[in-house]
Amino acid sequence: MPFCLHNYRFFVRLNSNRTLPCPIRHARFTSLTVQSRATISSEPAMASNSVRVAAAQMTSINDLAANFATCSRLVKEAVAEGAKLVCFPESFSFIADKDGESVNIAEPLDGPIMQQYCSLARESGIWLSLGGFQERGSDDAHLRNTHVVIDDCGSIRSSYSKIHLFDVDVPGGRVYKESSFTEPGKDIVSVDSPVGRLGFSVCYDLRFPELYQQLRFQHEAQILLVPSAFTKITGQAHWEILLRARAIETQCYVIAAAQAGKHNDKRESYGDTLIIDPWGTVVGRLPDRISTGIAVADIDFSLIDSVRAKIPIAKQRKPIEFWKSTSL
Repeated sequence: MPFCLHNYRFFVRLNSNRTLPCPIRHARFTSLTVQSRATISSEPAMASNSVRVAAAQMTSINDLAANFATCSRLVKEAVAEGAKLVCFPESFSFIADKDGESVNIAEPLDGPIMQQYCSLARESGIWLSLGGFQERGSDDAHLRNTHVVIDDCGSIRSSYSKIHLFDVDVPGGRVYKESSFTEPGKDIVSVDSPVGRLGFSVCYDLRFPELYQQLRFQHEAQILLVPSAFTKITGQAHWEILLRARAIETQCYVIAAAQAGKHNDKRESYGDTLIIDPWGTVVGRLPDRISTGIAVADIDFSLIDSVRAKIPIAKQRKPIEFWKSTSL
């Protein structure tokens, strides 16, 4: 059994009122090509009140082994950059070529597919955000689109099943009916991590700001995770503006790992993996919108505190009862 360092801890300041215990890790360094990451600074050192994260971009196909090999390579690059968390896009492990394939390969979270990724996290000494995974549903005809976070000891810390399903007639594109084979989730999920308190979502959830309001104001999230596989058409129109809006209105970092490029003859994703700060500024981005690689940025806890202190919307927002009593 590999030795885990969770018993040896230091504390990272999250905000003015609380701290989070984090595992001590020594950074590992491997080679990384310039084309496969976003440039954030010429200086490798991080500020004392910050921690580094990475967001992966890839073009998944209907080959579990090939996708795992891509994820493994990107994890190595993230570790070399000193990241404590690397986020992967929706359908990171598999994108179907034919109807029914996703349901057929769906497994429980303790199945061999997810256990491979747990081993990858443990062996690499890094937290993984994996969303959404094809988790087996309540019957043979359905799955759950599940966002999973694994810690650096290879343990699943929490999981979230996508609430808002993609039943959409894309203008000039295909008709999608995710609900025909996917069970919607019911629970809002957040979890503490070495990079802050994480709020979970998946792709189409992005269009429903109520979820992110709950994550910020009820669950105290500092980082919103939005793993996605936006279509090319909807991505061109709405991707960046929606992500920046969620960051601004919640005063959270947003990490949006994206599927990119052509997966098969019928499906193409927009790409443009982004990391956005609480002021709405893009701080991490790949130089090529559809290339495979990682975007890297530092989560600055003092910036979160500063933005929230100067524009104190948490204190100024009205409770739901106020709006119920207001005449229209």
